[in-house]
Amino acid sequence: MPTRDKESYSIHSVDNALAVLEALCDEPGDVQISRLSEKLGMNKTSVFRLLATFENRGYVEREEQTGRYRLGLSAYEVGQKLISRMTMLRQARPVMERLARECDEAVYLALRRDDELLFLDMVDTPQQVKIISLVGKRYPLSGIAAGSVILAHSPTEQPLSRELAEIHRRGWASGHDVLGEGIACLSVPLFNGEGSVPASLSFLGPDFRLEEQRLRDDFLPPLREAGQTISSKLGFLGNYLNS
Repeated sequence: MPTRDKESYSIHSVDNALAVLEALCDEPGDVQISRLSEKLGMNKTSVFRLLATFENRGYVEREEQTGRYRLGLSAYEVGQKLISRMTMLRQARPVMERLARECDEAVYLALRRDDELLFLDMVDTPQQVKIISLVGKRYPLSGIAAGSVILAHSPTEQPLSRELAEIHRRGWASGHDVLGEGIACLSVPLFNGEGSVPASLSFLGPDFRLEEQRLRDDFLPPLREAGQTISSKLGFLGNYLNS
């Protein structure tokens, strides 16, 4: 199959939209459509339509009195989420690598995204029998150990279910066959500087190696220690085991 360079896959309308957004980022203050049109070499109608689309999604704000545009809160939120993820990855990765070497099993970092769980990073095991990588995959937040430890430590107006209350009390969750037949998971929460839990740290592997009693006896202590270390690196100052 012939290869194609990246330019051949470019979508012109998306490229124009991103150019407008980047141009707004470069401006020190609010900017008029005519300024963006001249700067980008695009006609005013096209620029207006792109700005209107961004405005509808909150990425751009329009000053009513002057008609000038600026970046909106949605753009700020995306930037903050990216910074947060990069910080978390940078702080967690060395700890994950040490944990994987110590226990010889795959270690996963999972992040909450609204009502979903995103497996963000993984340090694999050298063992021959292992599960297929879940990095980049999303799952419902509830029902799996890596998501349950996040839910169990999340503020809610409703009382926690009996299961989540127990997970909150003991500080960890485990599960079998939820992510796939024969897959076991052991998870602990990761706290940030605000005391909230945006992510979890987990062992994932075949259940014949990660049977329940061994999870608790051999894998839980180093996993909790790693969770405490990462939480401290993220600015958490509380008592990890009693949070």
